[in-house]
Amino acid sequence: MAKSIVEEFTKGLWNEVPPFRLVLGLCPTLAVTKTVENGVGMGIATTFVLVCSNVLISLLRNVIPKQVRIACYIVVIATFVTVVELLMQAFAYPLFLKLGIFIPLIVVNCIVLGRAEAFASKNGAAASLADGLGIGIGFTLSLTALSIFREVLGSGTFTVPITSTAYPVFGPAFQPFSFLVEAPGAFVCLGLMLCVMNMLGKK
Repeated sequence: MAKSIVEEFTKGLWNEVPPFRLVLGLCPTLAVTKTVENGVGMGIATTFVLVCSNVLISLLRNVIPKQVRIACYIVVIATFVTVVELLMQAFAYPLFLKLGIFIPLIVVNCIVLGRAEAFASKNGAAASLADGLGIGIGFTLSLTALSIFREVLGSGTFTVPITSTAYPVFGPAFQPFSFLVEAPGAFVCLGLMLCVMNMLGKK
């Protein structure tokens, strides 16, 4: 049992990391990774919703009618997204403004809904918690890695998530690759990281 829970947790850190293995959640991955602060904030918010919705749906899996399960999952997910919105407005309002519409859009994030349908509805609460936490941390690490690559090379800075302070990484002579913080640059960076992940996966 313990080994199974550990496996469910660790799979989300590499074998099923959402953006680079399952190729899910690409909308926030591309949109909010201009700075490290945004990437980490979005990852933590999604992880909270993912873990809480996974556990609750797992506990209610024998109660929810199959005919309306998707609607019920969305109601559960939307409830926890509302909690995240209120918490961010209370304790991290500047970050809430930066992430904007992408916080409410967690409701329809294919990662969260996919784990509810594919895993939480078929497994116990402990395994569902491990699954949600592993996938959530993997998603957060993916956003952070992409954010670091885009911000450091595209802006020449590194924004510390807690203080929201952007520190210069290179000297004054550095010319940032501003293309990387634009929409096309997000696709290029994602493609490069997918390439690297595939190469490492084959090895």
